[in-house]
Amino acid sequence: MTATPLLPRNAPFLPEEIEMLNKVVARTTPQQRSWLAGFFAGFEAAQGGVAGQAVPAARPRAPLTILYASESGNAETLANKAKKAAQKHGLDAKVFDMADADMALLAKAKNIVVFAATWGEGDPPSRAVDFYQSLMSDAAPRIDGVRFAVLALGDTAYAQFCAIGRAIDARLEELGGVRSFDRVDLDLDYAKQAADWTENALAKLAPKEEAAGGTVVHVDFGAAAQFADDDEPKYTAEHPLEAEISALVNLNGTGSTRETWHAEFAFDDPAFTYQPGDAVGMYPENDPALVDELLQTVGLGSDAALLLKLQKSYDVTTLSRSFVENYAKLTGRADAKALLEGEAYPKFASDRQLIDFFMAYPEKLTAEQLTGLLRPLPGRLYSVASSLKAHPGEAHLLVGAVRWESHGRVRKGVSSTFLGERRKVGQTARLYVKPNRHYRLPPDGHTPIIMIGAGTGIAPYRAFVEERVADGAKGKSWLFFGERNFTNDFLYQLEWQDYLASGDLTRIDVAFSRDQPEKIYVQHRLWERREDLRAWVEEGAHIYVCGDEKGMAKDVDQMLVKILAEPLKGEEEAGRAKLKELTKAGRYQRDVY
Repeated sequence: MTATPLLPRNAPFLPEEIEMLNKVVARTTPQQRSWLAGFFAGFEAAQGGVAGQAVPAARPRAPLTILYASESGNAETLANKAKKAAQKHGLDAKVFDMADADMALLAKAKNIVVFAATWGEGDPPSRAVDFYQSLMSDAAPRIDGVRFAVLALGDTAYAQFCAIGRAIDARLEELGGVRSFDRVDLDLDYAKQAADWTENALAKLAPKEEAAGGTVVHVDFGAAAQFADDDEPKYTAEHPLEAEISALVNLNGTGSTRETWHAEFAFDDPAFTYQPGDAVGMYPENDPALVDELLQTVGLGSDAALLLKLQKSYDVTTLSRSFVENYAKLTGRADAKALLEGEAYPKFASDRQLIDFFMAYPEKLTAEQLTGLLRPLPGRLYSVASSLKAHPGEAHLLVGAVRWESHGRVRKGVSSTFLGERRKVGQTARLYVKPNRHYRLPPDGHTPIIMIGAGTGIAPYRAFVEERVADGAKGKSWLFFGERNFTNDFLYQLEWQDYLASGDLTRIDVAFSRDQPEKIYVQHRLWERREDLRAWVEEGAHIYVCGDEKGMAKDVDQMLVKILAEPLKGEEEAGRAKLKELTKAGRYQRDVY
């Protein structure tokens, strides 16, 4: 194969310009050269062109519909990166959140790429529920001949790993779509595999071109280069910031059954930025005592270098079905393989961790075998509890310590006890920002806001109020907060009282569930204040919910439906429709976990 000569030596450029241009052109794809031809043609036309010469038209580009279903923002980020990468493949890509899409979009598509996350135990992300249900229904349109590719994101700690991506992939084929590239199911350490998959999937979907005479030398930068983006944060999950812990305070009283840490992190780099509503990820370290016990169990003794490696870089707690499968293959243990049959695995795995499995199915492993079985230690995301405008060079997090007992062992949350037990002021932790554009303050500071949360779900509201104070925003604000006991568990109590006194917080309603015989939660306070709440909604208020999805957030959602339905003859469907309207308008936003 011979390379076609590029710019000849007699081209109307200086020798050094010819050399530079040849280096650039040699690295382009056919689609990129086609785009440049159209660009220069358009540029020449805009300049008046050359008399007597026709201006060639740019080559048509193939349409591409990119859909994403995202809860924490990972699928959304991949979708937007794919849009940028699609251009070099001759694809005119448009990105759609499933929350904003309908079946008409699917019916009109020519090429489809889907990035779909699975939430919890096999559920679609909350914003994608309606689209997903429509796709799975009999009313979904045929898409005969439409080419598609699906990337699924999930967490192997859950039994229904990547269930939503798998279901969407199968459903698109059932509706007549043609799978142009095989689905891939990715765990928490998805970044590089996702980049490779996206590059290859887009190449498959790229429009075919007639072969030109000869071949232009093409240098492939690899998938990472396709995702280069000037808008990408400097500090990401792949490149975290080392920040100093400047404060670490347990906000609960001495008699509390809770332990909630307010942690402040200081940094000098102004490139580390976030907005209220965003999450800040923190990479914890494992409990060295647990790592040492695990090493002893698999016959590796007290290897200091290996212990440090596992402490900082590997997940040594999460027991998953895929781990058991890989362990059974590695060791050849029939009893470990049998654990995957029927209901044996979920029964065994319930509230157990890796150390329990190694003790139940002991084998001597080498360091390479052990690390080959383990997945990377993932970061933990926390709603940021501060405003950069109020605290320049700082990020504040609110972290509830997790401890429990099961199967005769004391268990500890990896990240929460990393801060609560094994870190001190002056030490550091690795941080990164996970933007959340679906959990934002209204752009108009006069818009009323209603903030609903329990426990650590109060964190983003501290950031919201701080931001509004810094901006001089005059909109009304109403906080609903729930915890166990007033005396010991009223998080940031003095701050809220100060905001009430200054008028920066208009109203607060609290629910302390254990301070009276009957348990009272935030949803009960919402019902008691329902007439005022509806009045605020009529004034244009935005409603925010932050907290546990299967507990508080679910109960609040149901209560809001009931409150909105009451003036509409109490019909639940009418209340649900009203809440969906608020969601579509960006006036009902949830940050749930």
